Amino acid sequence: MKSVIVVGAGIWGSSLALRLAETGWQVTLVEQHKPGHLRQSSAGETRLLRTAHGGDAWYTKLAWQARDGWRRLEEKAGEELYLEAGMMWFAQTPDGWEHASAQTMKDLGIPCEILEPAEGGRFFPDFRGDGLSFLLWEPNAGVVRARRATQVTARLAVQAGAELVRGRALPAAGGVAIDGVVRTADRVVWAAGAWLPELFDVPVTVTKQDTLNFAVPPEWTVPGTPAWLDYDASAYGHGDVDGVGMKATSDADGEPFEPENGSRVVERRSEERAREYLARRFPSLAQAPVLFSQVCPYALTPDGEWIIAETEPGVWLMGGDSGHGFKHAPVLAEYVAGVLAGEHAPEARFGLHERVPFRGLRTSGVHK
Repeated sequence: MKSVIVVGAGIWGSSLALRLAETGWQVTLVEQHKPGHLRQSSAGETRLLRTAHGGDAWYTKLAWQARDGWRRLEEKAGEELYLEAGMMWFAQTPDGWEHASAQTMKDLGIPCEILEPAEGGRFFPDFRGDGLSFLLWEPNAGVVRARRATQVTARLAVQAGAELVRGRALPAAGGVAIDGVVRTADRVVWAAGAWLPELFDVPVTVTKQDTLNFAVPPEWTVPGTPAWLDYDASAYGHGDVDGVGMKATSDADGEPFEPENGSRVVERRSEERAREYLARRFPSLAQAPVLFSQVCPYALTPDGEWIIAETEPGVWLMGGDSGHGFKHAPVLAEYVAGVLAGEHAPEARFGLHERVPFRGLRTSGVHK
C-alpha cells in the first residue's frame, strides 16, 4: 500500500486526502488547528463556483467538471454544499474579459447567455446597469458553503481511512516533523495555503482580503438571487446564504498579511468601497447595515496559476490557490492523485518557474 502525508486540511489538502484514501492509499492528514478553522482561506463562509476564466480553456473545463464533483461530494455527505443560483457578470466593455469568457464557454459547450444590461432587473430585486456593455449569464454557476464543505471533506477523508493528526508540521529530511516527531511516507504533499511561503521558497504572496455581508430583505436570498461579479471593478458578491447576509466585497489585492497572528479586523475603507459599489448597482442596499464581516488570507502567485510541483523526489507542493482555487477542489484532487501515482505529469504552467504578472484567471481586473 502506498503511503502519503498531506500537510494542510484546507479544501485542497482535505480533498486530496479523501481521494487518495478512497483509492487505497495510506493517508496521514496533518493540520495545526482544525479543518475549517477561521485562519484558513478555505474557512470563508462561501466561495463562488464560476466557469468563466477569460480565454483559458483548461481552467474553464475544470471548473465545469467541478460542478459534478461537488454534487458527488454532496451525495457522500448527505447535505447540500453547492447552491446553484446562477451567476451574472457585469461587463463594462464589449470585447473585454467577459467576452473572451463567453467565447471559451461556448467553444466547450458550457451554457451561457449574453444579455442586455436592462435585463438585469429580471434577476435582482433592484438593479442599475448604467455604463455596462452587456451581461454574461452563467445559469449553472453558484455558491459553495465553503467552511462547511472543508469540514465535511476532512470528515469524509477520515471515514475513508485517513488519519487526521493535529500538530505543527515542518519540512524534515526524509519526511515531515510534526511537533518535532518525524514521520515518513512514499509521498509528502504540502498543501499549506497561506503558510506555504513561510516553509518553502515559492512565488506566493499572502494578502489580507476583507469580506463583508450586509443585512438585506428576504427577496435577496440565494438561490432566488444569483451571484454577481464585475471583473473590471474587482467587485463580487451573492445573495443571503444561511442568514449571514448579502456578500458584497472587493477582490482587489489587500495588504501583505501574516496568516497566523495577523489582525482580523476589517478595514473601514473596505466597507466604504463595498457601499460605493452597492450604491452604483443595487442602490436600495447602499445603506444596509453590515451583518457579518471576515478577513480571508489570499495566497497567490503573480500570474494566478497554481503551484503543483515536486521539489525533491516524493515531495510535492500545492499552492497559490486562493481566489479561484476552491471551486476546483473535488476534481483537482483527482488530477493531483494521478500525478502522485505517476499516471501523468503536472502541466508545465504549475511549475516553480518565474511568474509574469497576469490577472486573467481571477475575478479581479484591477490591482487596488
